[in-house]
Amino acid sequence: IASGVDPGAVMAELFMKETGTCKGAGGSMHIFDKSTYFQGGWALVSEQLPYAAGAAKSILMDRALGVSDNENFEKEDVAPPVDDDRISIVFVGEGGAQNGRTAELLNSAAKDNLPLLLLVIDNGRAINTYTGDVATNGSVFDQGKHYGVPGLRVDGYDAADVAKGGKAVIDYVRSGKGPAILQVHTYRFNGHSPADPEHERGRKDEKAWARAEQDPIKKFEDKYTANGVFTEDELKEFKKEVLAEVKAAVKFADESPMPPMELAKELEYPDAPDTDYNLRPAPAFADAVNARTISPEQMETVQAHIAGLREKAIAGDISIGDAINLAIHEEMLRDPTTTIHAEDLQAGSSYDIPKLTQQTYGKIRAADEIIDEGHFIGKALGEGMNGYRPIVELMNTNFGIFGMAEISSAGNTYATTGGQFDMPMTIVGAGGTAPNQALGAEHSQPFHAYVMGIPGLKICSAASPDAAYGITKSMIRDNGPCFLFAPVKMMKEAKGTLDLDKCAPLNKCALLHEASAESVAAGNAVTVLTYLHGVKEAQMVIDEIQEEGFDIDLIELRSLKPLDMDTIRKSLERTNKVAILDESTKSGGIGATVSARISEECFDLLDAPVKRLCMDDAPVPYASTMEVAVVKRGSDLVQGVFDLATGQY
Repeated sequence: IASGVDPGAVMAELFMKETGTCKGAGGSMHIFDKSTYFQGGWALVSEQLPYAAGAAKSILMDRALGVSDNENFEKEDVAPPVDDDRISIVFVGEGGAQNGRTAELLNSAAKDNLPLLLLVIDNGRAINTYTGDVATNGSVFDQGKHYGVPGLRVDGYDAADVAKGGKAVIDYVRSGKGPAILQVHTYRFNGHSPADPEHERGRKDEKAWARAEQDPIKKFEDKYTANGVFTEDELKEFKKEVLAEVKAAVKFADESPMPPMELAKELEYPDAPDTDYNLRPAPAFADAVNARTISPEQMETVQAHIAGLREKAIAGDISIGDAINLAIHEEMLRDPTTTIHAEDLQAGSSYDIPKLTQQTYGKIRAADEIIDEGHFIGKALGEGMNGYRPIVELMNTNFGIFGMAEISSAGNTYATTGGQFDMPMTIVGAGGTAPNQALGAEHSQPFHAYVMGIPGLKICSAASPDAAYGITKSMIRDNGPCFLFAPVKMMKEAKGTLDLDKCAPLNKCALLHEASAESVAAGNAVTVLTYLHGVKEAQMVIDEIQEEGFDIDLIELRSLKPLDMDTIRKSLERTNKVAILDESTKSGGIGATVSARISEECFDLLDAPVKRLCMDDAPVPYASTMEVAVVKRGSDLVQGVFDLATGQY
């Protein structure tokens, strides 16, 4: 409300009504209002900290690129005013401030001189626990000294003290000197949530005292009526006005309609799964922004780099990593609001995905990040909420485990904000588990399966340069969060041509090999569904399968979510048998989801049970002699096809 959010809309959101700030989709923990730049409202304690860094970085990017928001909150070629003094303010409790994200925020904010204020509400409790019982650092305001970030602690009982301290730190941040911390010491009069006992840890007497003696509003009223700043009658009139506004908000909320059931599915994705991204226009200001932010020498270098990659693509000699790099450069030039975050970015990371980005677009758009995926995925989320189009490259997708909270929130943001905030974030990286990978368990986890249950994500895989190129371009243009998995052991090995300048669909499988009509007629054809390294494994054994008198429809699951059931169904109408060569575990894996969908939606087409050739639930060993017991490969597919075609199941 202090930010200008309409009280009626806030109350309606609490009442889960369609007229709420988020159409009833967010609730008390997710109040958002795009028109006032009020950005939540986040349920996981401290997850909001990197989001605020991304929001602050967006202010700096507006100034650096010379762009600002129009009335539709879209970037336009109008520079912010010379006296632009916007800042990002993020709240956290002193208990939540013990989270490692605070250190990451202070480091990032100091490094980039972000216009950011960390506002710490210090009520002495971490949920119901005395903060001192779980933390030795009660003076959070002093934590910034290691990063050159000043801090101030004020008495929350004294409204004037808070106002003076608040003005001091805000003036400091607005002056361009960088981030600051304000810690407000106060009391909590109620439990952490309605589920908390009022007498938490014997605090009933303390709370009664606090309400009587530590209420800052009561102190303010007593002090300023006593010294004549306002009279008792004026105070009563003020309270009457406030009460009337509260009653009006309650009445508005009470009389508002509930949201329709259909809204839930409408809020799944900002862009429909069948969107043709080739038709999406580039920003009209692209050339102007590029001209003033990229020097002629930089432009000459990057254009030569792009020309070299395109020559490789035409010759059929481009790798998956280079294909993604080419797509990223083309899209960053096409839309200057596109940014990129990665570890080891200056050096091109492990597979050259972000190669030459910082050298071309500068640190403001191409950020080399600390080794914490949660932090820079969170920063990207903050940028995405503020008109930018961030790309996150994960050196290995398994490292995304550090960012599960942020990935989850990225998937939920469009829905929980009632469709106010798009989340145009693209996460891309190498992952999966190839036979004889020899990377050990932690680098061989099926992270693609872990994120399948996160609502709102579009998840794809690409086992060829062409697929990686086209999907990357589409994901960057999509207005929702997308995740592209590429096969870690094929990033430099797989070579091919590209369908240059073309975006690929994000909702389609690809038929890579079609079984012969003769094998179908004889009942010796099997539909094979696979992805990542499974594509190479299947392609290597097609001749062997055919020599045995069988054949396959080989389908690459390029779209893992949403799943292309139309292509799968069309193949099953021919073969009536299916094997899934799955690069995830038996429990909770991709194959489990695909198998369930086939059994539920295509059961009448099956002449045999679904054959799942998936990883064992055991961790992936380093030694190849043990790994063969966990990871499936081409030889397993040959046996699986034989079993299905001969009825041995």
